[in-house]
Amino acid sequence: MSTTTRRLTTAQALVRFLAAQFSERDGVRRRLITGTWGIFGHGNVAGIGQALLEAGEDVMPFHQGRNEQAMVHAAVGHARHLNRLSAQAVTTSIGPGATNLVTGAALATINRLPVLLLPGDYFATRPADPLLQQLEHPVEADLSVNDTLRPVSRYFDRVTRPETLIPSALHAMRVLADPAETGAVTLALPQDVQAQAHDWPEEFFAERVWRVRRPGPDPVELAAAVGAIRTARRPLIVAGGGVHHSEAEAALEALVDATGIPVASTQAGKGSLRYDHPADLGGIGHTGTAVSDDIARTADLVIGVGTRYSDFTTASGTLFQHPDVRFVNLNITAFDAHKLAGRPLVADARTGLTALAQALSGHRVDASYEAEYREGRARWDSVVNAAYAAEDSAVPTQTQVLGALDAVVGDDDVVINAAGSLPGDLHKLWRTRSPRQYHLEYGYSCMGYEIPAAIGVQLAAPDTPVWSLVGDGTYLMMPTEIVTAVQEGLPVNLVLVQNHGYASIGGLSEETGGERFGTAYRYRAADGTFTGDPLPVDLAANAASLGMDVVRAKTVGELREALAAARASDRPTCVHVETDPAPTAPPAAAWWDVPVAEVASRGAASAARERYDRQVTARRHHL
Repeated sequence: MSTTTRRLTTAQALVRFLAAQFSERDGVRRRLITGTWGIFGHGNVAGIGQALLEAGEDVMPFHQGRNEQAMVHAAVGHARHLNRLSAQAVTTSIGPGATNLVTGAALATINRLPVLLLPGDYFATRPADPLLQQLEHPVEADLSVNDTLRPVSRYFDRVTRPETLIPSALHAMRVLADPAETGAVTLALPQDVQAQAHDWPEEFFAERVWRVRRPGPDPVELAAAVGAIRTARRPLIVAGGGVHHSEAEAALEALVDATGIPVASTQAGKGSLRYDHPADLGGIGHTGTAVSDDIARTADLVIGVGTRYSDFTTASGTLFQHPDVRFVNLNITAFDAHKLAGRPLVADARTGLTALAQALSGHRVDASYEAEYREGRARWDSVVNAAYAAEDSAVPTQTQVLGALDAVVGDDDVVINAAGSLPGDLHKLWRTRSPRQYHLEYGYSCMGYEIPAAIGVQLAAPDTPVWSLVGDGTYLMMPTEIVTAVQEGLPVNLVLVQNHGYASIGGLSEETGGERFGTAYRYRAADGTFTGDPLPVDLAANAASLGMDVVRAKTVGELREALAAARASDRPTCVHVETDPAPTAPPAAAWWDVPVAEVASRGAASAARERYDRQVTARRHHL
């Protein structure tokens, strides 16, 4: 082994190390860390900041952010679009810069998406106490605000001496590249340690390849799964995000074509089959299609592929109502494979689906079952057509906005959303045409994700039209990265829907007896409630002031023209549309458990509780 060393600061060594890391799957090698996002302050400017400057763009590309949470969202969107095979790093100063990472880290870990967080930290040598922005704790002197990142990180370490970076950095890469372990990874970097020099072994900077494995199923588990499928009369596949992460769409289609088993999709799994495939039933659960939920209620076997079975998917435990329903769960993570007391099939999604197809050779569901769900698909297609239909002169509803966009996008365009009423409409209605077109962050459903995530996706796919769909509530949460898109020359398209408040939560509030309290963006009325005139907020002007080209659309016809112009533009473009608030989306076909006040003096809450008590009786524990 060579004893050659290189004298660098800890920060310089980390940047050089990250530039030499690669992932490999199916014989294709990629950079594991494709770039670093950063906002500099006294906790990282002379450490990581100086190291990035010294390394240069060829070694480590740098992206300047405006909000720390938004930088994480951009990195996560980037990683998701690249099927978790590449990630990005995010560096911040100490104090509020570091704690602003927490929401983004939670989103990454909940969605099983890799991101490397490099927050500055307090002096390891403690030359002064307390420091600027230091949180003092009377009995834990080694505690810092960065410890808020521990519960939302899949791996966390504080690098208190230069030499401890070596094992910590290696562990960080292992977790980022592991499909069963990945999520947010945090290396907290004391500001003095960042700048300290050390003699680093040259081996630390050698190119290192992290192979992303495709483990196959255990033969006993596979045999049990095959037996369950062969004896089921009404099987249903629930496709989750793991199908996309594994690039298992073709394997899923091959299994479905051979067996006739229908597929319903979670928010993360939508697009696992193209929308017009005869076995694709669309979304499942509270925001799912009527045909999908009808089939789910009578399914005697549910085959989950790469899904976490969130409450939206299971309709809070009320959806799968067949008295003998059982579950087979194909998942690379054992934790998820054992959910709902299912038969686990712990394996990579593509490998597992291929093994199932081979073992099920010659098996097919009954023709009457196929005819039943295909008829249901046809009925739902008519529902979508009706929701999308609009006259050119009409003020568009939100579903008609989606219809106008559906008519403009190409097969490979990417549509991004995360929160508000749009996720429900999209899950029910959007006609997904390619595996990467539908990009919904619904594990954390974080307002503010959409705009920075669009930037991350655009960096991952420079020649692909990218659409960020936001309501006014989400826009006001985090419009800051518009400036980054303008600075980087990224032609992201923003569809800004103005509906004067929190439309989704307003509806939920009304349903649960809250009478839409605190959900509208309006002036205070004489009685003190926010029920006056709408606020005179011009979000289109705000987007323009941040550097975007802006097109205002008042009618459906103008909207269609604006969307086409935005898609053809090479500039960041905002299409602003004020929608008709009349509800045109199909109602929920399954329940979602939001507890209602058990006692109340107001009639709306009392009536909501009566409805709640009726609904909750359908909940099951699958044992």
